[in-house]
Amino acid sequence: MKATRILIANRGEIAVRVMRTCRELGIPTVAVYSDADRDALHVDLADEAIAIGPATPSASYLNVAAILDAARRTGATAVHPGYGFLAENPDFARACAGAGLTFIGPPPEAMEMMGDKAAARRAAEQVGVPVIPGISEPVGPDEALRIAPKIGFPLAVKAAFGGGGRGMHLVMAADELAEAVERSAREAQAYFGRPEVYLERYVANAHHVEAQILADTRGSFSFLGERDCSLQRRYQKLVEESPSPVVDANLRSQIGEAALAVAKESGYVNAGTVEFLVEDDGSFYFLEMNARLQVEHPVTELVTGLDLVRLQIEVAQGEKVEVAPDLRGHAIECRINAEDPARDFLPGPGLVERLRLPGGPFVRVDAGIDEGRTIPGDYDSLFAKLICWGADREEARRRTLRALGEFDVAGVPTTIPFHRWVLDTLTFREGSHTTKWVEHALDRGEFATAEQSVGGGDGRGTPGRLVVEVEGRRVPIRVWGDGLPNAPAPPAAAVQAAHAGAPGAVTAPMQGTILQVLVQEGQEIAAGDVVCILEAMKMENHIAATQDGTVTEVTVKAGDVVQSGQTLAQIA
Repeated sequence: MKATRILIANRGEIAVRVMRTCRELGIPTVAVYSDADRDALHVDLADEAIAIGPATPSASYLNVAAILDAARRTGATAVHPGYGFLAENPDFARACAGAGLTFIGPPPEAMEMMGDKAAARRAAEQVGVPVIPGISEPVGPDEALRIAPKIGFPLAVKAAFGGGGRGMHLVMAADELAEAVERSAREAQAYFGRPEVYLERYVANAHHVEAQILADTRGSFSFLGERDCSLQRRYQKLVEESPSPVVDANLRSQIGEAALAVAKESGYVNAGTVEFLVEDDGSFYFLEMNARLQVEHPVTELVTGLDLVRLQIEVAQGEKVEVAPDLRGHAIECRINAEDPARDFLPGPGLVERLRLPGGPFVRVDAGIDEGRTIPGDYDSLFAKLICWGADREEARRRTLRALGEFDVAGVPTTIPFHRWVLDTLTFREGSHTTKWVEHALDRGEFATAEQSVGGGDGRGTPGRLVVEVEGRRVPIRVWGDGLPNAPAPPAAAVQAAHAGAPGAVTAPMQGTILQVLVQEGQEIAAGDVVCILEAMKMENHIAATQDGTVTEVTVKAGDVVQSGQTLAQIA
């Protein structure tokens, strides 16, 4: 059935991206929005927008009844879930079908098999695709302690439902395991609505390579090339590229065949991504399958010349869609997050006071905000993606660096300084980086050293921008310091220091929700001990004591919403 009006059950840059394809196809769109997103860009760009509830995702973007009601009220005939939220929820796909709506994604049965990471492992084994040693059933802390020695350390605790690295933690030894299982389960419940986790051997020094596939309802399966997502920090992808610098034609063929075999075994339809870990010797292991469009899909679009959202819509409408594109050139994507890389990537929501986007040939920016809008602290910190194409990898790299230099954001911290550094490292230029390289480089202080050399030696945040004019000659300069004109708002960590109050006060570095309080009044505590866990922008932040002493006061409890600079506890 032809879609006559599509509701996008998501927000931010992916909602905007889907709307643009719909508009090119002449299909009206419906946006949904929470109270926090009332003035968001995706709301303005849609043909119609419906409020669906409070800022909390469970009350809005995860509220199936509210979304279906919005579709009914607006006469929508199809739903695009984007990624995250309900994108991989089979119950939502069934609810859409039950409401007479076309779900632009895979069938719920395939979603269930691939969404359950343990079941996906079994499916891969069934068709002869190698998998990482581990277990295929969900576990709790006690069972994990019994099973882990058989798998061996280090190992990864992973959310059984969901993806994107959420709910995933590396465990180096048995005494870390119980806490990691509990934390992963807690994050999995918050992000995906399911707390199940499982264990898998951690493969060190691996490259993260994923295959983009497309399947229609008529039995056609297409492999659209691979992407490299090895530049990660804490399992969150930072930079993606296509094709992978470690994959040759022979390995590409093997990965493509393996990906299609997994897709066929699951009865998959629509766009999906099969992820693998690749070792230096060319051996590879099935990791998981994401039953949705990926954040990094634009790099595939630039090297294939295909619009993946358009193909998704055509598949959902029952059209025959079979493509065998030639990969042309190279594309690189940088995820632009509202985080401060100089302060351990601390999230920093807030008002975007200034925004200048880069342009020029073969430069694309997918953004969910524009100047004068607020990045809320209730959701993921990703607010834009920079994607650049070049005739080869080096041209794409240099073009991306040029575009990053033009990307100007004020009011919130961003990961742009990190991207400029990482793309200019010898390791990235050689394409030899693995999934843990960024973390090791950060631990060695390589990024901090680079920032200090640029910033005059103090490393304190993002520079202000000034223009000096002398005798008709205007020169832009960057200046570090407080109180600068046009300078971005201070990052959240600086705000914490400014509002620290009395000595010994433990304060919130940003707005967020207290998940857990780990101390009580009268308790002896050492500097560095975790006082509480604060969730902000879908990230858990361990708030630590700044000095040794005794906890004299605890002013928050689990579930409290706190503001930046608010005192959480007092130590004397």
